[in-house]
Amino acid sequence: MARIRVLVVDDSAFMRKLIADRLSSDPGIEVAGTASNGREALERIEELQPDVVTMDVTMPGMDGLTALKTIMQTRPVPVVMLSNLTSEGADATMKALELGAVDFVAKPSAQISLDIAGSSHDIVNKVKIAAGTRGSLKKISLRKAYVPEPSPRTVSGLEASLNKLVLIGTSTGGPKALHQVIPKLPGHINAAILIVQHMPAGFTRSLAERLDQVSAVKVKEAEPGEKILPGCAYVAPGDYHLKVAAAAQWGKRDLLVKLDQSPPLHGCRPAFDVLLASAAEQFWSHMVCVIMTGMGHDGAAGLLKVRAKKARTIAEHQSSCVVYGMPKAAVETGQVDFVVPLPEIPGAIMKLL
Repeated sequence: MARIRVLVVDDSAFMRKLIADRLSSDPGIEVAGTASNGREALERIEELQPDVVTMDVTMPGMDGLTALKTIMQTRPVPVVMLSNLTSEGADATMKALELGAVDFVAKPSAQISLDIAGSSHDIVNKVKIAAGTRGSLKKISLRKAYVPEPSPRTVSGLEASLNKLVLIGTSTGGPKALHQVIPKLPGHINAAILIVQHMPAGFTRSLAERLDQVSAVKVKEAEPGEKILPGCAYVAPGDYHLKVAAAAQWGKRDLLVKLDQSPPLHGCRPAFDVLLASAAEQFWSHMVCVIMTGMGHDGAAGLLKVRAKKARTIAEHQSSCVVYGMPKAAVETGQVDFVVPLPEIPGAIMKLL
């Protein structure tokens, strides 16, 4: 079997060697070459035609975002970004994912080894996953972020009554997919939206903030104990499982956010299965479950639990997935009502509500 050929792009010679050595230690990967900035990366891509590019976000001259945009427009190739663990780094990473990067690896700002951050294993796995996305990358990279017409947000706050939940789970390719779904939901939607995106701590807040800027619904990172309201979308914080807790006051039932750091499930925290199990146990009314692009099978087991409570279910069609793992596992349960391409998911959600 042919090895995956990777171009390593970073302005630091130390980091280039560190990443190249780690990737080369895997028998399935070959480092085809390196580059020190975005402009050199574009030249090396033409010369070497790699299967995957790993690229730092921040570089002098042509930075990673500018190079990525050019790559996606001229010669799409799967790109895994390396991002600093800072608020600025997180925001730049979200921009990169919107521009078409397949995934990212958090890069510590002070380190002597990738293993200190647990990133060594991550970068090998993510390069392998990225290599498998090349066939569908061009049509996905050309997908533009949806920007809705300005509309007022109608959530009145504490008096809003919650009777419906939309539960969304996604992983690799998810940030860009979420930008095709959440902004297309109307601000007057009579449901709350709970989102699990597999992503480490420090990045989910930036994801929520960027979605909030282009959505009619209010989007925020979930906070422990807050009341869940219709017309709002809550993103599970990185490194925390998102659950729900029912509370009763003066004869009225409310749903509250609950966060915990119980062990990862499927290697993930947050995990969609955890949210679905909690919603099946605690919520008393109508639910719609949506499983979108991502590696693995997170959500399949939980889907059966919410299905037992008469939830309706949607899975993203293989044709629009960056990685057809999570939706495939959901479909294989035989309990999915609609299998639709990404652009049709917002309409399917509204239909089921």
